[in-house]
Amino acid sequence: MSDLRALLGDAALRLSMAGIDSPRLDARLLLAHAMRVRPDALIGSIVVPPHALAEFDKMLARRILREPLAYITGNKEFWSLDFDVGPGVLVPRPETETLIEAVLKYFPDKSAALEIRDLGTGTACLPIAALSEYPHAHAVAVDASADSLQWARLNIERHGLTERCRIEQCDWEQVPAVSADVILSNPPYVRSGDIPTLAPEVRKFEPVSALDGGVDGLDAYRSLAPLIARLVKPGSLAFLEIGQGQGRDVSALFEGQNLRIREILNDLAGIGRCVVVEH
Repeated sequence: MSDLRALLGDAALRLSMAGIDSPRLDARLLLAHAMRVRPDALIGSIVVPPHALAEFDKMLARRILREPLAYITGNKEFWSLDFDVGPGVLVPRPETETLIEAVLKYFPDKSAALEIRDLGTGTACLPIAALSEYPHAHAVAVDASADSLQWARLNIERHGLTERCRIEQCDWEQVPAVSADVILSNPPYVRSGDIPTLAPEVRKFEPVSALDGGVDGLDAYRSLAPLIARLVKPGSLAFLEIGQGQGRDVSALFEGQNLRIREILNDLAGIGRCVVVEH
């Protein structure tokens, strides 16, 4: 057995010395995962059995090396849904939820039988979140990475959506020019020169193909713009995540394909995050 308060305090200190921004929270989440309980169940009277303590020590060592918390626990929440994550796939970010908020704004009828395409699906968090809001909708989740699609497939099965969400492994250029009502994409948009400055959790562990947007961070949008021009039809919209300060340049790329920027929505931090594109 082990004293809970002392155990969490020591773990938080070790995490803090390793440069973790939220050492107390991470320590609590890791211990809760090791004990198979909710974090709020970790109260003063609880004791940690030896098997959980051994697992906690292993997970703590991984976190000290700056492995993403989500990779260690194997899950990440997005849009109040739980997703399986791990090596080979980008961890879902809260700011990406801005795309789902935008879809709900422009398509308020949740009974609509929308056809949705997600380009570069990763964990499939975007199409799954969208389908959770639109019970009559169907989606196609596209990604070139077999590693990412393994996680996408797990999540689609986990949420009972195998009948409504189909997977396609291919590059964007190979996507059939079949129109859809909603097109989603969170492409790589980090400038190549900025990759070394990212947090160790990101630059050391997450797939660079999901991060690196080229010298100016816009390579993915250059390839997406002509594809979106083929997919968007009157009445349909594309919702694309962008990086901070990229709104003007990304807009110009799509306007060069005779598309119109309907709006750029801010995330909760006030950063322009979601470009809404129409025909």
